[in-house]
Amino acid sequence: MIARISGNLIHKQPAQVVVDVQGVAYEIEISFNSYCQLPEEGEVAILHTHFVVREDAQLLFGFSQLEERSLFRILIKVNGVGPKLALAILSGMDAHAFCDCVNHQDAATLVKIPGVGKKTAERLVLELSDKLSSFQSKDNAADQVNTSRPTLFAASAASEAESALLALGYKPIQATKAVSAAIKSAPNGSCEDLIRLSLKGMI
Repeated sequence: MIARISGNLIHKQPAQVVVDVQGVAYEIEISFNSYCQLPEEGEVAILHTHFVVREDAQLLFGFSQLEERSLFRILIKVNGVGPKLALAILSGMDAHAFCDCVNHQDAATLVKIPGVGKKTAERLVLELSDKLSSFQSKDNAADQVNTSRPTLFAASAASEAESALLALGYKPIQATKAVSAAIKSAPNGSCEDLIRLSLKGMI
């Protein structure tokens, strides 16, 4: 089991990063929320990881916060939710917002996340309604330390934001409309700002 990766951040994009650890480059799948907390390329990145071995692939998933990895591990235990879909859920909204949806039995909001159908959303609400209390207590403690975590998720920034939304599974027309609306709210926003605002608008 690979529990944590610490090394030079060679490349980053909303869905994936490459981290060099003493000459060995690890390709790691990440959520958008973890992407927002990464340092600049060339700096040292630390990610808590979950290693998945399949017949056709070995996949490494990374998280900036232990709480997000904990929720990821809870999600993949739900019937019909694999690692890729769990990561898509954590990219569509942060852990706190997801817990709110489950607590309020808000399957309609979960359906808006790419890859989450009506049956899956209902299953998430049903199966996790009594399993998130311990996670939420840890999450709330972390929020007291960090109250500015992302909630959900210029021409070059707009282009990068659209590409990021496409990588997260949104359709081109959805990405374009969402980024255009985000630019109106934050004309000088960074790529991360535009993605965050776009995700809020779509969710």
